[in-house]
Amino acid sequence: MASGMIEIDSELCKDCKLCISVCPHHLIESSDRMNQKGYCSAVFIEKPLKKEGRKCTGCGLCAIICPEIAIEVYRA
Repeated sequence: MASGMIEIDSELCKDCKLCISVCPHHLIESSDRMNQKGYCSAVFIEKPLKKEGRKCTGCGLCAIICPEIAIEVYRA
């Protein structure tokens, strides 16, 4: 099974929650911390584990739906 991870640029994120709604494994949540623009950005909640233990598949749905292009997807 493919594994992946994402990085979310908190300064670009406007907390639209679209990425949260499309993640099939529910690995993205809203943060409590505000960015420079006053938005509580989304955060990737999966801890950096070994490749075999990850739930993120790197499907890219979050990056595709993000209107601010704030998400970078990495696949292994």
